[in-house]
Amino acid sequence: MASAAARVFTRITTTTARSTAPLTFYTTSPFASASSFKTAARFNTRSNLARQPVQSSRRGYSSGPEGVKSSSGASYLIYGIAAVAIAGGGYFYYNNGGLTNLKEGSAGETRGIFTPSKEDYQKVYNEIAARLEERDDYDDGSYGPVLLRLAWHCSGTYDKETGTGGSSGATMRFDPEADHGANAGLEAARDFLEPVKVKFPWITYSDLWTLAGVCAIQEMQGPTIPWRPGRTDRDVSMCTPDGRLPDASKEQSHLRAIFGRMGFDDREIVALSGAHALGRCHTDRSGYDGPWSFSPTVMSNDYYRLLMQEKWNWRKWNGPKQLEDATTKTLMMLPTDMALVKDKEFKKHVERYAKDHEVFFSEFKDVIVKLLELGVPFQSTEEERMVLKPSHATS
Repeated sequence: MASAAARVFTRITTTTARSTAPLTFYTTSPFASASSFKTAARFNTRSNLARQPVQSSRRGYSSGPEGVKSSSGASYLIYGIAAVAIAGGGYFYYNNGGLTNLKEGSAGETRGIFTPSKEDYQKVYNEIAARLEERDDYDDGSYGPVLLRLAWHCSGTYDKETGTGGSSGATMRFDPEADHGANAGLEAARDFLEPVKVKFPWITYSDLWTLAGVCAIQEMQGPTIPWRPGRTDRDVSMCTPDGRLPDASKEQSHLRAIFGRMGFDDREIVALSGAHALGRCHTDRSGYDGPWSFSPTVMSNDYYRLLMQEKWNWRKWNGPKQLEDATTKTLMMLPTDMALVKDKEFKKHVERYAKDHEVFFSEFKDVIVKLLELGVPFQSTEEERMVLKPSHATS
């Protein structure tokens, strides 16, 4: 079977019962055929899912997707195709007006068979990086922090006991998960990436969102992050329940419960928290307000240094409980942040990272790779991870 880094797309053409126009599909499944698609379509009588409003709650850190459209004539066939393609670990594309051509690959392949290579994923990376450079009208001048938050939130739903959640699925495309309080505002990141998906239709949303997180880290002067493709997109039935992401109003026992569910230990919890050097909170999303550091678009160990060196006082305002720095009153920390210095086991790692930028980068790299791969049934090996070149690299 082809590895995740070298997927083979096979074109299969069939027709619907209501139209003689061919439907062209691309799949990576070695078992998929036109007959198998027809069989799946014949037995799949799944009805259209209505959008149901979900009461969102403000909880956690600082998203309404488009409804799913389908026609009664072709929807059963498409659902059947999805079932077969997902079962085979593949991607599929359809066009009821004739043959479908994939975007050009590294070898110039545009029809029939297309095997994405590292060069093709580098092109996707480059497109994201270029958009980050061009679109400097968001928050502190970069979409980077919100792209990283998207990658983290789609991955951080993993439950090691049930094997559910994680980055494979991209189920935040659908209302139940998009409306979770902790995901408020992430439509900005999803919308930012939509033109990239259109330009490179062969990449799944699941791979695109995690690759965008890697790109954001590297473009904001963070460490290089090994990454591999292999995630598949899933439907609304795979949305995870609300409550799997951290609640910023809680303390250390909550952090251990949330991250322990994913399989992280104390050191890894503190290392992941270092991403708070980036971005800011918003009153219209989480309810909290302000950045954690003076350089919210540059990856550094400033978050730990500020936790250790700055004096933090409770902010007097009408919003939720948060702290502000005594020196400038322009920075903020959340209760979960302060838990890292109140707990002696967490604090020893905060101290290590505050003292040594390189130690933080090294351990953050390892833990972010682990986060982005939680629960993904890769067909590739860890040795097949790729390091994609940042736009600012000199060689």
